Amino acid sequence: MARPRTHDDKLRLRLLDEGGRLLAEEGPAALTVRRLAERAGTSASAVYSLFGDKWGLVEEMFREGFRRFAERIAALERTDDPLADLTALGAAFRANARANPHLYDLMFGQPFPQFLPGDEDRVMAMGTFGSLVEALGRCVDAGLLSGDPLSLATIFFSLVHGLTSLELLGWLGPPEQADAAWERAEMAMFRGLMPSTAEG
Repeated sequence: MARPRTHDDKLRLRLLDEGGRLLAEEGPAALTVRRLAERAGTSASAVYSLFGDKWGLVEEMFREGFRRFAERIAALERTDDPLADLTALGAAFRANARANPHLYDLMFGQPFPQFLPGDEDRVMAMGTFGSLVEALGRCVDAGLLSGDPLSLATIFFSLVHGLTSLELLGWLGPPEQADAAWERAEMAMFRGLMPSTAEG
């Protein structure tokens, strides 16, 4: 495979994706600049030029995962049905994870204990959670769910993160079985958070 002559954005994205796949397939120890360069068909100097060092690469992989997730959220259209919009947000979380499974653990896990996202990256990541808080606030204001939006967002995130993690590991079975599991879990959660149940 011919090596690229320029260190352009196409190469940057390929390195981010290949780095994520290497991490997901073989674990943190396998992610080295030299190994990544070989997989991507480029030079180690290209990796250093684009990211500075291995930790610059990891940081950019973290950013890219949340950047892609934020784009999915931004593409959602708000409707007059807050509960449907909330469900769509959960579906966007799932779709992003399925499209980028190689970045998921770095976004929501800690494969590198020594890597801590900077303040700017934390703000970007929390912005996606803020969208969830806002969506749940609309459900509460409409009388569809009961509780503090921030607390409800934590519950909702726990559900979708847990389901997503199980699905990526293959524990929810084939797609139609996974779809059914998602639907039942979300319905059960919504029933548990409806005002009549909470006040019951």
